[in-house]
Amino acid sequence: MVCVPGCVQCGASNPCRCKVVGPTLGFLAFAAAGVVEWPVGAVVYLFRRMKGRRIMAHPATVVYPSVSRAIPI
Repeated sequence: MVCVPGCVQCGASNPCRCKVVGPTLGFLAFAAAGVVEWPVGAVVYLFRRMKGRRIMAHPATVVYPSVSRAIPI
């Protein structure tokens, strides 16, 4: 059984138990959402500060974790 360097738990059904695909796609989704939501959040922040902060935090608090957890590899 071949194990990717850097993985520590070999011998299971997922030989290395390293999540690579999920966090990578999560980061891409985070970046795509950030490109849209951060400028919108910055404009909203000028008038409604808490709402603007929530909009700008959405990629980090909702998008990245949900995409990263959805893909088990």
